[in-house]
Amino acid sequence: MAQKTNNTKSKEDKKTEVLSNKKNIVPTRGRIFEGTVTKKFPTRVVVEFERPVYVPKYQRFYKKKTRLHARLPKDMEINVGDYIKIQECRPLSKIIHFIVIQKVRSAIQGGKNEANYS
Repeated sequence: MAQKTNNTKSKEDKKTEVLSNKKNIVPTRGRIFEGTVTKKFPTRVVVEFERPVYVPKYQRFYKKKTRLHARLPKDMEINVGDYIKIQECRPLSKIIHFIVIQKVRSAIQGGKNEANYS
């Protein structure tokens, strides 16, 4: 008879691992926005983006800035100036109604801060 090696995790370990992973997951829904990080805090970021607003009297558009607070997951490395994607979720606090999904590009890779004087 061959002996079984106990290299795999027990059922109880797997259950606790799944439960601990589910605690960190926040279900998302609704709108998705992309913008630049203007401020960073330990658990959240402030994302700012511009949108056009139509003025019927003058038949013109003007740029309006929108600032949203988003929860920053522990495993993400986000810095000020990064271009990120956020998605709406349930209210997490008084001002946080969004969660960071992904980093589109970092601040060093391009944008307003990088000058091309050739």
